[in-house]
Amino acid sequence: MSVFFTSIQSVLAIVMMIAVGYFAQAAGFFGEGFSNSLSKLIMKISLPLAIFNSMLNNFNPSVLSKLGTGLIYVIISIAIDYFIAILLTKMFRVPRGKRGLMIQGITGANTVFIGMPLNTALFGTSSIPYLLVYYIVNTIVIWTIGVWFIANDDPTINGKNKDVKFDLSHLLPVPLYGFIAALPFIYIEPLKHFYLGLSFLSTTFVPDMGALVTPLSLIYIGIMLRQFGLKNMEFDGHIVMTLIGRFILSPIIMVVVVMVGLHAFGISLTPIFQKTLIIQSATPTLAVLPIMANEYHGDVKYATNVVVSSSILFVIVVPIIMMLQSVL
Repeated sequence: MSVFFTSIQSVLAIVMMIAVGYFAQAAGFFGEGFSNSLSKLIMKISLPLAIFNSMLNNFNPSVLSKLGTGLIYVIISIAIDYFIAILLTKMFRVPRGKRGLMIQGITGANTVFIGMPLNTALFGTSSIPYLLVYYIVNTIVIWTIGVWFIANDDPTINGKNKDVKFDLSHLLPVPLYGFIAALPFIYIEPLKHFYLGLSFLSTTFVPDMGALVTPLSLIYIGIMLRQFGLKNMEFDGHIVMTLIGRFILSPIIMVVVVMVGLHAFGISLTPIFQKTLIIQSATPTLAVLPIMANEYHGDVKYATNVVVSSSILFVIVVPIIMMLQSVL
């Protein structure tokens, strides 16, 4: 079976789980505030445990030492994304209140609620630590540089002297606790053996709770799509430009950076690491974009349309990227 149709089947499984959330929400299965509670369960319990479990099962000190190369690739790729996004907003004279949002819409990825279950469904749980490399850089950039661009574009302050409030908790989010907690167990062998000896933790509780991440995240996406309202989705030139930047330019830049590193400097990544970074560079726009728009008096409608449209179109984009990756 061709790579394209194999990828389509993988994505169809994802779509079906999203549909469960969408239609269950439409049928009134979930009460008010359920999605918020589900988000907290995923982010604060299941995801850290999934990361912890994956780290212990798939990584050792020698493998961890190689993650730094991917970190450099992600930093370079996102830096180029920002440069091109800024250039596009100037070339097409994007109005105030929308420029910062467009820049962040192109460069910021929804790494957790879409990127994580997508990556796990396509490549298995062994890919989670590789995804974490992209997640770390993406998170830090969103809540520092990204917030600054959006705040500086606030139409009510004429782009000057905006007091940007940084929440330091965003720079060390709860999912990273799983990564940090796993490090002593990886580097201290007796500690790891002690943990593995506690079978109620190592073979049941931790892996089972971590396994909830993918289905619950996809159900959450379906709930969000229903709440956004697909009928309200609109396209204009600025939204199309943002989608092109997110789904075409961003993955192309990542591919170029990885290929240059390989052919010019002889620095290679494992196939699953390479595929993970490319897939993550093409995930939909971060879900909090409308919240950021509202906080800094930006175009909330534009931000919401970007989130909804990119969350739907990724179903089409992913099989194409998977097919193209097979020829790299």
